[in-house]
Amino acid sequence: MEEADNAKHRKVWFYASIIINVGFLGIFKYYNFFADSFKTFLNGFGIESGFWTLEVILPVGISFYTFHGLSYVIDIYKKKITAERNIISYSLFVSYFPLLVAGPIERATHLLPQIKKKRHFDYKQATDGFYQILWGLFKKVVIADSCALYANQIFDNYPTMNSLSLLLGAFYFAFQIYGDFSGYSDIALGVSKLFGIDLLRNFNYPYFSRDIAEFWRRWHISLSSWFKDYLYIPLGGSQGNVYKKIRNTFIIFLVSGFWHGANWTFVVWGAINAFYFLPLLLRNKNRTNLDIVAAGKNLPSFKEFVMMLTTFTMTTFAWIFFRAPTIHDAVLYIKGIFRFDFGIQYISIQRYNVELLILVLVFIFVEWFSRNYQHPVHGSYKMAKALLIITGILMFGVYSNPSDFIYFQF
Repeated sequence: MEEADNAKHRKVWFYASIIINVGFLGIFKYYNFFADSFKTFLNGFGIESGFWTLEVILPVGISFYTFHGLSYVIDIYKKKITAERNIISYSLFVSYFPLLVAGPIERATHLLPQIKKKRHFDYKQATDGFYQILWGLFKKVVIADSCALYANQIFDNYPTMNSLSLLLGAFYFAFQIYGDFSGYSDIALGVSKLFGIDLLRNFNYPYFSRDIAEFWRRWHISLSSWFKDYLYIPLGGSQGNVYKKIRNTFIIFLVSGFWHGANWTFVVWGAINAFYFLPLLLRNKNRTNLDIVAAGKNLPSFKEFVMMLTTFTMTTFAWIFFRAPTIHDAVLYIKGIFRFDFGIQYISIQRYNVELLILVLVFIFVEWFSRNYQHPVHGSYKMAKALLIITGILMFGVYSNPSDFIYFQF
């Protein structure tokens, strides 16, 4: 593309690159999904059909390194960067090991220059990376894996669970996926700091958001910004008439949902978030909460608290579709919540229950007073804080039955 002698040739190479990159993703991740869906559709009309399906394991992290390659190609086409001649530098950008399997999704404009320049060990940066790794481990093995024990049993046995248990299951999954994914991101960012590399920040305390638009500016930031820059804005963004605004909003959220997995549950999850976001966009309220909540204060106002609680509740409701194996299961799960049966129900897990709620509340408290920083180990007494985190990991971490990272499957 860089050396093409005219615009037509540039477009040929551009579209060929896009088709190849997206083609690999489509074949490995989505072919079986579409084949099975079409087969089910035909069976609904009494038409028996058989489709050849792939008997292969989904390549680990294919969604992430595909998007790395796409951003590189698009940025060259738009002349934001020049083509990389060094195959080692390019390969390292695409498959840099800390972010290979679960992000964050890096841009060539940000990571490639850091790879190519000579780096020197920076003690301050390295110690900050060590502290961020510690906090990421705490999020994963203490918060995420502990919540997973309950969330998994409740979601797997939801027909026998009462309303209170189902609410707790959704609540625990919300913190499982947050601790799991943001914990991985913290570890990836921390490891990279040991090598003198700064990765894009992927989470910025999303559960303290005051509306859904703010939530998506704080959750999986690298993916949200990727879709915004490479899909939403080229489609016209929030410009144009009401129809185009609605169209672009649904496209971005449906594609985002589909990116997460080849299942209709993810598509519904994306659609729900589009419905959440649309009223803010149409009323030009989607960029009203750009600052940190309760900036300069220890506690939020009552209005801010209600806004955060409302946003968290809406997000947690949508997570039910994200977690459920099918749309039918998600609907039945939600119907179970509205049975309004709030008795105490025993859950046969050899693990704490009330203690877990207290642990999650302490976690929220720590994050709240750290929301101006990337992680809680900042300011004075850093070593003491680090020792407390290590103690928490050793005392409360899940080691006998740990959960895989959720985003490995994507």
